[in-house]
Amino acid sequence: MITISLCMIVKNEEKLLARCLDSVADLMDEIIIVDTGSVDATKEIAARYTDRIYDFVWTGSFADARNFAFSLARMEYIYSADADEVLDGLNRAAFWELKKTMVQEIDIVQMYYANQLDFGTIYNYDKELRPKLFKRLRTFTWMEPIHEQVILEPVIYDSEIAICHKPESNHKDRDLSSFARMTASGYRLSKRLHNLYAKELFISGEDADFLAAAPFFEASCMDIERSLDETKEAACVAARAARIRKDTAVFFKYALKVVACDGCAEICCELGEFFLEQRDLDEAVIWFYNAAYETESILNIHSSGDVPLTKLAECYRLMGDQEQERQYGELAKQWKAE
Repeated sequence: MITISLCMIVKNEEKLLARCLDSVADLMDEIIIVDTGSVDATKEIAARYTDRIYDFVWTGSFADARNFAFSLARMEYIYSADADEVLDGLNRAAFWELKKTMVQEIDIVQMYYANQLDFGTIYNYDKELRPKLFKRLRTFTWMEPIHEQVILEPVIYDSEIAICHKPESNHKDRDLSSFARMTASGYRLSKRLHNLYAKELFISGEDADFLAAAPFFEASCMDIERSLDETKEAACVAARAARIRKDTAVFFKYALKVVACDGCAEICCELGEFFLEQRDLDEAVIWFYNAAYETESILNIHSSGDVPLTKLAECYRLMGDQEQERQYGELAKQWKAE
């Protein structure tokens, strides 16, 4: 049987920490809690489960905090958890079976992160695999009888274990503030973080968030080192911000950039919103229809689903077409139920 260190970073999690630890503590061989500045009862609650509680001066980087937590682990494997995660009975049993039977050759175990769409997170899937269990000390072995080489790729096992993600609230304010600070300081976002920043804006962002992000994404549109996908993401954000400012010329500048790159559901929705605001309902219908049926979303899955369908119902209501309004309203409700 493998041994496992639970490593968590926490801050002001008094409402959630016990729920999380109650669901996983007995599966672990040691529990390491790294606190980044709690002013509530988080550390007192943690002390009911472990004496390995450490303070970490916040650097602005979650990676720094997680690396510190991992450095304290002593077991064979490390399980990384957040306070808003819960393992139910069925998945606790599956985790216990994995612990008893897993072979040492596995470097990383992926588990399903579930319940994503209920809390406005930055992900577009309700259930997706994520790396959660990591071998602490990886061994390197020479392979092949001739032209031998060290196997560098980790051995990854995709388990069926599903972790329920149940945050108390949406983290978008914290995350978007972090993105704004990073970009203002000149930090160059990786392709992954560029995508996540744009996603979080389109999934959870408010008008003020788009306006604050606009300078970065407008500059990103002109960055020749950015990929086509990144340029499309950036232009979508810049177009939304321009529409909010009611800057028509700039709005179409960025909207047309996306259309010229094969378009996406997000920009079709933006064009639909523009024409709806102008009360050009026939044109708004065209763009909302394109969002729902002719294009795919790149940032927010709702942009190709219930959002344009609801807007189509609104357009037909304003046109006085009750049958079309009813039809699209029903389609929007059905989409949400899927």
